[in-house]
Amino acid sequence: MIDGIKTYGSEELTKKLQECDDPVFILTIGTTETSLIDGISGAGPSADLTEYTPASDVEFMVLGEVRCCEAPAETVVGDAAAPTPAKLTKASLQLANIPFIIVDAGSKIKPDVQYLSFGKEYGRDIRTGKGVLNPLEIFENAKDLGAELSRRHEMLIIGESIAAGTTTALGVLRALGYEANEKVSGSLPHNPHDMKTKVVDEGLKNAGLDPEKDDIDAIQAIAAVGDPTLPAMAGMVLGSDIPVILAGGTQMAAVCSIIKSVQPNFDFSRINLSTTTYVAGDESADLFGILKQIDDNITVNVVDPRFEESEHKGLQNYLKGFVKEGAGAGGAMYTALVLGNSVEKLRKKIEKVCK
Repeated sequence: MIDGIKTYGSEELTKKLQECDDPVFILTIGTTETSLIDGISGAGPSADLTEYTPASDVEFMVLGEVRCCEAPAETVVGDAAAPTPAKLTKASLQLANIPFIIVDAGSKIKPDVQYLSFGKEYGRDIRTGKGVLNPLEIFENAKDLGAELSRRHEMLIIGESIAAGTTTALGVLRALGYEANEKVSGSLPHNPHDMKTKVVDEGLKNAGLDPEKDDIDAIQAIAAVGDPTLPAMAGMVLGSDIPVILAGGTQMAAVCSIIKSVQPNFDFSRINLSTTTYVAGDESADLFGILKQIDDNITVNVVDPRFEESEHKGLQNYLKGFVKEGAGAGGAMYTALVLGNSVEKLRKKIEKVCK
């Protein structure tokens, strides 16, 4: 047992990470115009600025500064901004000394850093029933990258940065027949479940899909009510043949549902889902309830960085239900702790990066 981590399931992958010489972190970015719906996402200071969140996240991680807009996409709470989880990820990867690459699955605002691209299309508003215009292209390109990275590394750690990603995750889960209403998490203390459900319902209707009557496959689900990061992350997993850490919460549950749809006999013991205590303990959601519907063998690692012990007011906002997760923060912190860093050392490093 490692301090700061609670594991629900097998600890086999944790042992493999401890022995791993060269893991690599992949941050997958994308846009869904669903984020422009006012009140549906807290991943930015306002709805119209959420499209800058992915680009600003990776610019900060790579450059230590933001170039695509005036400031990092952070949620202001009172007199303090809740730091973007990209700062938690940056601090964790620095501590663990792990290299990372950026994959653009389909974003509207392009970051001013080097990245790999899976396609030219960004995600549309899922209410149209045409959320992703090129899901198969993204998926196939991701499979190729997963295979290539498997030849170079011993483990993949895959995270995402996309505003309104829990809504598109709900869309894909619903389309594939899972009961996910009022179970997905969110970046605000008040989880707008009714709004998310209404948006998904409208998208499914406009796509001509009825999960109760139609046999919907993963690509159809993504095309209608998904976002570009979902086929990208699922494709990388299915293209690889090495252990994978899915660094996140609700969206990674949707990735698991896609994997199950594409490959029903997939061995989920090869992957772990690693997230923060703020997602796992979210009383407005039920991550474990979603995962149980998909496969009983999905192991979940929950990281508690103990921000209640921090004097950083912005980080304390995580305790109030803001942000919770993103940019692979849960998986990055998990990796840093598994590779020998204490919770206190990790938190101090995060505070330093945030300042």
